[in-house]
Amino acid sequence: MQFRLLFLAALLGLATGSARAADDYKLGADSLPQPGTPAGSIEKFTFKSSKLFPGTERDYWVYVPKQYHPAKPAALMVFQDGGGYQSTNGSFRAPVVMDNLIHKKEMPVTIGVFINPGSVPPAEPGQKARSNRSFEYDSLGDAYARFLLEELLPEVEKKWKLTTDPAGRCTVGISSGGICAFTAAWERPNSFGKVISHIGSFTNIRGGHVYPALIRPLAKDLPATATDAEKKLREQRRALRVFLQDGSNDLDNLHGNWPLSNKEMFAALKFAKIDCDFVLGDGGHSGKQGGAILPDTMRWIWRGYAK
Repeated sequence: MQFRLLFLAALLGLATGSARAADDYKLGADSLPQPGTPAGSIEKFTFKSSKLFPGTERDYWVYVPKQYHPAKPAALMVFQDGGGYQSTNGSFRAPVVMDNLIHKKEMPVTIGVFINPGSVPPAEPGQKARSNRSFEYDSLGDAYARFLLEELLPEVEKKWKLTTDPAGRCTVGISSGGICAFTAAWERPNSFGKVISHIGSFTNIRGGHVYPALIRPLAKDLPATATDAEKKLREQRRALRVFLQDGSNDLDNLHGNWPLSNKEMFAALKFAKIDCDFVLGDGGHSGKQGGAILPDTMRWIWRGYAK
C-alpha cells in the first residue's frame, strides 16, 4: 500500500464548500466467514486487580486460532477498545479476518488479546461508572505499556504461550486507542515491534501532539557519550513498523486537526526512516475505512514474518 489521497472526494468537497464524505466503505470477503476456514475460539475475562490503574475494572477477550499449538509460541496482537474490534458484526471483525488470513498463511498463527479501557465502578447505587479511557490511552509515558506487560498479559500467558520477539507482537487501536497503541510500542519497542493506528488521536488531548518532534531525532545517531541503554532504545525504536489510517473529514476541534496530525506523524516516521505506511481516505471519525482495509493492513504489517 502507498500513501494515497482520494482526490476526487477532496475536489468535490472544495467545489461545494460543504460536501461531506460518503464514508461508504464496504467489508470484503476476508472480513466475512468463508467456507472451509477453521474458526478460532474467543473467551471472555474480567480484570479487576490493576495496581497501575487502581480501582479500575475491564473486560477483555482472548482469540485463539484453530492452528495454535502450545509447543509453538504464537504471535500476538493487542487491541485497545477490544470489544469493538472483536465484535463479529462491527466495523472490524478482527477475529474473522485473522481466521481467514491465518488459514491462507498470509499472517502467522496469532493470538489476539482484545482489551477494553478501564472504568471505576460507581460508589453508590444509581451513580454511573467513571471511564478511565482517556487517562489510560491519551497519556504519554509508560504506564499503559507496563499495565500490559506486568499485569494483563501475564494473565493470558498462564494459559497460552506467546512469542517474546517484538517483531511478532503488534499493538492496535482506534482514536485514543490508536495513540495508545503507538505509545506502548514507543515506550517498550523491545516488547511491541508493530503498530496499527486507526484515526489515531495524535493531538493535544494529553500532549500527544509532540510525537512528530520526538520521532524526527531518530534520524540522527546519538552522540558518542550516549549510554548503551540509550543507543539500544534508539535502535529498537528505529526498527518499529507503523501503519496509520485516517479520513480527510476526521475531527477538527480545540485539541487539534486529526488528518493533519496523522500526516505529520507519517512525515516524521518517514524522515526517521521507520518502516511505515499511511492510508488517508475521505471518511470521518469512524472505523468504517479502517475495518474495510483491515485484511490488507494485516498483510502489510505481517509481511516477511515467517516464524
